[in-house]
Amino acid sequence: MSDRRQMHLAAHFPGVNNTTVWSDPAAGSHIEFSSFAHLAQTAERAKFDFLFLAEGLRLREQNGLIYDLDVMGRPDTFTVLAALAAVTERLGLAGTINSTFNEPVEVARQFASLDHLSAGRAAWNVVTSWDAFTGENFRRGGFLPQDRRYVRAKEFLDAAFTLFDSWRGDEIVADPESGTFLADPDAGRFAVSSSEFDISGRFSVPRSPQGRPVIFQAGDSEEGREFAASTADAIFTRHGTLDAGREFYADVKGRLAKYGRSPDSLKILPAATFVLGDTDAEAQERADHVRRQQVSGQTAIKFAEQLWNRDLSDRDPDGPLPAEDPIVGENTIAKGRASVRMYRDPVATARQWRELAAAKNLSLREVVIEMTGRQNFIGTPAQVADTLDEFVQARASDGFILVPHITPGGLDEFADRVVPLLQERGAFRSEYTGTTLREHLGLDAIRRPST
Repeated sequence: MSDRRQMHLAAHFPGVNNTTVWSDPAAGSHIEFSSFAHLAQTAERAKFDFLFLAEGLRLREQNGLIYDLDVMGRPDTFTVLAALAAVTERLGLAGTINSTFNEPVEVARQFASLDHLSAGRAAWNVVTSWDAFTGENFRRGGFLPQDRRYVRAKEFLDAAFTLFDSWRGDEIVADPESGTFLADPDAGRFAVSSSEFDISGRFSVPRSPQGRPVIFQAGDSEEGREFAASTADAIFTRHGTLDAGREFYADVKGRLAKYGRSPDSLKILPAATFVLGDTDAEAQERADHVRRQQVSGQTAIKFAEQLWNRDLSDRDPDGPLPAEDPIVGENTIAKGRASVRMYRDPVATARQWRELAAAKNLSLREVVIEMTGRQNFIGTPAQVADTLDEFVQARASDGFILVPHITPGGLDEFADRVVPLLQERGAFRSEYTGTTLREHLGLDAIRRPST
């Protein structure tokens, strides 16, 4: 058995985003259950840790219309994961559930139920909502400022933990001779009082196999990093280069000690795409083709509109960038898209895009392709396996969440051609050694509450 650091791998079912190439002949439905089942069963065949679902609580809009260049539709997370529990045996099932508009009792009940249905494979990616546009779909309405979002998220999670822990796990005896079902008639009692919540009662779901779902967090802000270090079992990140990954890894892992946590108690998992080929040249050619599929002419115009914050529908995507400066302000023509917040200084960003276009003689579409590309692992299966392993051994990550550009079959080639190479070098499991997601991730079991 190799003593090298073991890699964690997960599969992301792409949701509403332009990186999923729905126009490819190989693409299938993004809402039919068969697509979810195919990706999940491929991930389980390859011995992945878990399948991950993102969430969107409102469809994005641009210029007042649904942004239909994205994949349309967002089925309910819990419904999909519960159905997947019935067609998988070991694969972890991770869902993104918002802490801004939901309530602790409802979410805790759903995750405890999923953990029971899956025999201990549930995970919760705790997120906050940042915009009033999404809030319009909910009674709470509006949005919370960033500092209050994380206060609510922390108190939400604390409340959910109180609910999960309101059952110790030994209360149900179901003794037919004595006629006793519950050894403790006071099981499930809880009370939570905080700045966000004032609830009490009895939690309706007995303690589940993991005790609590595995907790994931995604966020690169100072508040997000601290929240993950204090509470999460894994953190998702966009830092895809080796140097940036090592810096992020050291920063977040370095925060754990003050919370009494060991470095292994939090897994750092960047999202990653991949393109494979039999040769370097073939892989690069395929990658270039994929990027042009992902950024069609229409998509390039929409991306430029998000930066310039103005209608550019009359522009030629194969022509020059707009000469005028972006419209700066809080009101944006792109609704429900968190990425527009990355343009903190849109005028400076537009200037950078123009400079790139001038230096390389690029069209608007070509600039968008170059400036909006996600970090990819491109090469032969052996080269991709080498690079993934290098990241883990160099402590730039603990593994990866793979985002295929084709659904549902986009993971098949990776499972068939890259995973066996990782297994041969002892960098990834050949068989599951546990049954729960906590075991897959090498996390300590949750201690049962004392009486």
